[in-house]
Amino acid sequence: MEFVMQEHGFSTETEFGSLQICGEEEYGYRPYQLLVSSIAVCSGGVLRKIMEKRRQTVHDIRIQAEVTRSGKGANEVQKIHLHFLVAADHINESKMEKNMEWTRKNCSMVQSVKDSIEVKETFEIKHQ
Repeated sequence: MEFVMQEHGFSTETEFGSLQICGEEEYGYRPYQLLVSSIAVCSGGVLRKIMEKRRQTVHDIRIQAEVTRSGKGANEVQKIHLHFLVAADHINESKMEKNMEWTRKNCSMVQSVKDSIEVKETFEIKHQ
């Protein structure tokens, strides 16, 4: 990837179009939003694949992300709480706990930040 300086922030071209990134929200995605999005969506994608392999028909997965930042200095991301709202067939609490354990182990983004950002995952089973 190549990032090019703009008047406000940076941009990069992807196969899906231009991505504008800036510390000021009115000019693009903020870097911490992209970090949190990467972790959340990686986890969600891995969870979906695991559930499909286990023949748990997935109807919907929604992820709520709560972010805790230091509030001082670089205002680094300290903690991300991902709450998964899952609607699927053939699941229960114990199956979902196993799904979440495997998701954590197999999500490359969670594994990349595990020693610097606390990532907590919880889930709720939504019935159709």
